[in-house]
Amino acid sequence: MGTAVDDVAAAEFHEFFERHHGELSRLAYLLTGDSDAADDLAADALVAMWHQWDRVRAADHPAAYARGVVTNLARSRIRSLVRERRRVALFWGQRSERVDDPDVPAVLDVREALRRLPFRKRACVVLRHAFDMSEKETAVTLGISVGTVKSQTSRGIAELEKLLGAAGPLRVLGGDPPRGGETAAAAAGHAGRRN
Repeated sequence: MGTAVDDVAAAEFHEFFERHHGELSRLAYLLTGDSDAADDLAADALVAMWHQWDRVRAADHPAAYARGVVTNLARSRIRSLVRERRRVALFWGQRSERVDDPDVPAVLDVREALRRLPFRKRACVVLRHAFDMSEKETAVTLGISVGTVKSQTSRGIAELEKLLGAAGPLRVLGGDPPRGGETAAAAAGHAGRRN
């Protein structure tokens, strides 16, 4: 039988899980581009948090801590997949000749464009524009400086706009023409809404 303290901790964690699981899964999806992996990464992050729940719940911003865990797990997953692909290519004696062509057709989906960004730029763009986090919150989540958040976000948005080309993010997403011009950043926010 658990103690009253254990029961309170379990109830707090359950409430945290219910409130943040969807958001963490969405973050993982935007970072990896893989809906199956997104739920797994969110679940793995929450399991890790449960094992350290006393420390997590005492933190100033437990949700920011959770986003950081998801971000780190996504980074590890991407690195692992890249290493595995390299091993397979070496095994078969083939080299991947895929090059990300900056002249992407106008029909390119924003999610695909996000996947093409280097991880740190993608994470900054997603956290800033799809999750409406401040530069400071993004910096804390990713464990980087505010200046790095600013530069990575700016460069990431510029790359998204270049990847999406003249068609613009809204045309790619099948939305209405922008009123006053919607940026790739705003489209990244729309792309984060999973169907």
